[in-house]
Amino acid sequence: MKKSKEYNLIVVGAGAAGMMAAITAARDGKDVLLLEKLSHIGAKLKATGGGRCNLTNTLGNEDFMAKFGRNGRFMQDALRVFDHKALIQFLQSIGVTTHAPDGFRVFPTSHSSQTILSAFENEMQRLGIEVLTSQKVEKILHSQNKITGVETNNGIFYARNVIVATGGLGYPALGAEGEGHEMAKELGHKVTQLHPAMMPLYVKEEWVAACRADTIAKVELRIDIKKYNKLKATGDLIFTKSGIRGPVVLDAAREITPLLGKYGEVPLLLNLTKGMNEEQITKHLKDAATKNPQSTILELVTTLLPAALSNELCCLAQIDAQTTYKKISGVQRAKLIELLAWTPLTVIGHDGFKMAMITRGGVDLKEIEPKTMQSKIIKGLYFCGEIIDLDGPCGGYNLQWSFSSGYLAGMLSKSSV
Repeated sequence: MKKSKEYNLIVVGAGAAGMMAAITAARDGKDVLLLEKLSHIGAKLKATGGGRCNLTNTLGNEDFMAKFGRNGRFMQDALRVFDHKALIQFLQSIGVTTHAPDGFRVFPTSHSSQTILSAFENEMQRLGIEVLTSQKVEKILHSQNKITGVETNNGIFYARNVIVATGGLGYPALGAEGEGHEMAKELGHKVTQLHPAMMPLYVKEEWVAACRADTIAKVELRIDIKKYNKLKATGDLIFTKSGIRGPVVLDAAREITPLLGKYGEVPLLLNLTKGMNEEQITKHLKDAATKNPQSTILELVTTLLPAALSNELCCLAQIDAQTTYKKISGVQRAKLIELLAWTPLTVIGHDGFKMAMITRGGVDLKEIEPKTMQSKIIKGLYFCGEIIDLDGPCGGYNLQWSFSSGYLAGMLSKSSV
C-alpha cells in the first residue's frame, strides 16, 4: 500500500495562532497542512471583541509581559521576533490597515474581524497551504519520541512536525472541547488545572439587581482576601440581575475563578467613585451639603454615582435617603463614606466555560522550549496560543500572544526540519 503524502508541517487548529503558524512556515518554503475540526476556519477570531477584533495594543514588551503575571516572561522570545509592531507590519503586508483610536488598543480600520479572516484566507491560498476542515484530530502519532503525523476522523496524515493550536475550553459553541490538552497529556505533557476566565460573575448580594441601568466608569476592583489583596483590576463595571460584568470584571475573573474553586466564595472591594478615598468623599459631600443644605442624602450621593446605586448604598448604610446631610448620625455618615470608598461584594459563581472568553491554565510551560515553542519531551511537537498555560487581561493581550507564539512555532527549530 502506497504511503500518503508527507508534509513538512501539520498545524492542528485554524484559529489565530494556527493560521499564523501555517503562514510563517509556508513563507519559509515549508509544505503545510492546516487541519480544522469545524466546517469553517477562524470561528473564535471572527467573534473576538464582539466582531471588532482588538488585535493587540501599543504597550512595550516589558510592560506587556508584566500583565500576564508570573508566567509572563515565558513570552519574551516570541515577542522579540514578533511583537505588536511586527504584527501591524505583517497585517499591512496582507492588505489589512490598522489603527489605535484610543492610542492603546489596536483594531483593523474596518473594525471588522472578517477583514482579518479574509486576509488570512487569501494569504494561505497564495502560499499554497492545504486547508482541510471537518477534520477532527483524534491522535498525534509518534515513534521513538519523534513526531510522525496525526490521525483524524477521516484518515492519517504524515509529517515530522506538528503544531497544536487547538485553543482552550472557552466558548464551546465555537468548537472548544479541550482535545488538545488531552492529546498533550497522552504524549506525556502535564496540563495545569484549567479554569474559565474573562467572563461575568455572580454575586451573593441581591441589591445589584436594582442597579442594572448604568455603567460605572473607572472602577477599581480588589480581592478582599489577605493573601491575595494585591490582585486588582480597573475599568468599567456593569451590574446585572444577579452579578457583575464589564471590562474590570473580565480582567479580574482570571484571578477570581481559581480562588472560587478553592474558597467557595470570593469577597471583593470595589471603589466606585473613580479612585476617591474616604477623606476626599467626606469633603465632597460636606461641600455639596454646605452649598445646598436642603439637598437630601440621595441627591448628594448622586453627584458621585447614578441614582439607583446611590439609593442602594444609602440603604446599606441604614440611612433614610430623603433626609438631609446634617440629620444623619456620625455613625451613619461614616458607614456611608466607607461604602462609597470601598463597596463590598461577594462572588459566588459563574457560568463556567460556556461564557469564558479565555482559559486559565494549560500545557505546562516548564515542558515547552520558549525559544522555539517545541516540546521538551517529543521532537517535532510544538504548542502555541491559548492551549499553553499563559493568559492575559482584556485589551488585545491574548490575541497578540496567539499571533506571537504562532509565528515563533511556525519558524520551526532547524534541528527538526
